[in-house]
Amino acid sequence: MKVSLRATYGIIAAVDLALHHAEQPVCAKSIAKRQAIPARFLEQVLHAMKKAGVVASQRGAQGGYVLSRKPSELSVADILDALEGPLLTTNGEGGPKHSSSRGAKQEALLAHIWDRVKRAELSVLSEVTVEELAKRQRSLDEQHTLMYHI
Repeated sequence: MKVSLRATYGIIAAVDLALHHAEQPVCAKSIAKRQAIPARFLEQVLHAMKKAGVVASQRGAQGGYVLSRKPSELSVADILDALEGPLLTTNGEGGPKHSSSRGAKQEALLAHIWDRVKRAELSVLSEVTVEELAKRQRSLDEQHTLMYHI
């Protein structure tokens, strides 16, 4: 499975918002600075996430972005779906087109395997929540901090 940089930044931004969930809305520039993401690109990603209903925004001096759902209710699959489109497509979409009967036989032989792989990917991505990733990020931050104080 290939995940675009846009989707990766979207997931990272969602985790950042989850880490600041109890606080006021978070401006895109703050997220960009903390996560080393180009600010203009992040704005585009957050706009797409807003259109998909993953985040909400507030305007004004105290404005910024917040998750539209609790981090425990938002999965990685939700974010990927918002930024990349539907994760599970029907067989034959986007795949190579074979005009020969041999190519059609090969495609028919392997189609069920690729379908199972896609379903397994979707299952894993649906199970992993933003809250889970935020907890993992906190743990990694604590380990990193401890290493500097030894």
